[in-house]
Amino acid sequence: MPIKSAPRADIRWPEKGLTRVPYTVFQSQAVYADEQDKIFRGANWNFLCLEVEVPNAGDFRSTFVGDAPVVVTRDEDGELYAFENRCAHRGAMVCLEDQGNAKDFSCVYHAWTYNLQGDLKGVAFKDGINGKGGMNANFCMEDHGLRKLRIETLYGLVFGSFSDDVAPLEDYLGEEIVSRVARILDGRVPVVLGRFTQTLPNNWKLYVENVKDSYHASILHLFFTTFQLNKLSQRGGIIVDPSGAHHVSYSAVDHTKDGARSDYSKQNIRSESGHRLEDVSVLQGTDEFGDGITLQILSVFPGFVLQQIQNSIAVRQILPRGIDETELNWTYLGFDNDTPELREMRLRQANLVGPAGYVSMEDGCVGGFVQRGIEGAEGSCSVLEMGGDTADSSESRVTEASIRGFWKAYRHAMSY
Repeated sequence: MPIKSAPRADIRWPEKGLTRVPYTVFQSQAVYADEQDKIFRGANWNFLCLEVEVPNAGDFRSTFVGDAPVVVTRDEDGELYAFENRCAHRGAMVCLEDQGNAKDFSCVYHAWTYNLQGDLKGVAFKDGINGKGGMNANFCMEDHGLRKLRIETLYGLVFGSFSDDVAPLEDYLGEEIVSRVARILDGRVPVVLGRFTQTLPNNWKLYVENVKDSYHASILHLFFTTFQLNKLSQRGGIIVDPSGAHHVSYSAVDHTKDGARSDYSKQNIRSESGHRLEDVSVLQGTDEFGDGITLQILSVFPGFVLQQIQNSIAVRQILPRGIDETELNWTYLGFDNDTPELREMRLRQANLVGPAGYVSMEDGCVGGFVQRGIEGAEGSCSVLEMGGDTADSSESRVTEASIRGFWKAYRHAMSY
């Protein structure tokens, strides 16, 4: 008897296209189920881990693609592999650790054992005892390996996909996005400085919107404007790739210009404060890229972020945990050729971001404000008209173009 698929979410997108988003997409269990199938297990690349986290034969790292548990390994042949962390027998996880080194993976439930490529290599009591019991004679272990993912790497980042139809990773990202990843990572060996996992009280797409929203940063984040780290009047812009899926927002601090203060005060918004720092070393950075850019936020559809805020470099992994909960994994990076001074600078500036960061702590709660605010508003929509109605790159960051780009890619993936 064939397995029945879950009923498809009935979403009627408003006629105004990319400038309207129905709140139902943040609230519907049917939408959430469709996303797992069409986006996370569909023809997209999902960030899995860093190559430096699995450097040696037998090393593994547990992660997720959407809500599906996944293991990334490096086998004796030196190659990376990834497979679903779900025993082919009865569905138990075969790897219970976040990271480590192993010769194989054996399910604790019934001891079905898999090699580092996810192939089934052993079944306890497969032949029974004394000629009784055991598997049928026609049982073929080659047919019961773990579900495997395609793997590609880019400048030390490991991406995986369940789909055979997704384009090669560099084609998927496009030249402009690849060049901005290279700007941060090319020619350098990352060193993991620390990790945080943050639980957000909102749908995963609300955090993606937040990441792509260059317009909110210097309004919501009082620290940015008080200490002149990011203002919309600074040099910068956004890049949106043609599919809308991926984006880059960037800006450069210019402490010689102070006109931005009046620009913000005229708006009568929360943008200045009397707060001061006893130790201003957290604000001091160095131009390690030679282009003057002090902030670059890059996103890859559906749930990866590469950040440069001053000299704080980090990757973020956005994982759905239900219609109103998101897991956000932060990994802070240095590089093997950092000077002691630069390494200390990165560690100080790590205080800007993360769950309790001077800048980004507001991002941890504002999505929850939206999730709570849209309760009972299933028939209403958000309005995304700042900067027009397209999803095009722009020299202005007073725009929601990259958010509209996300919804362009989302609707294509979901066939809305």
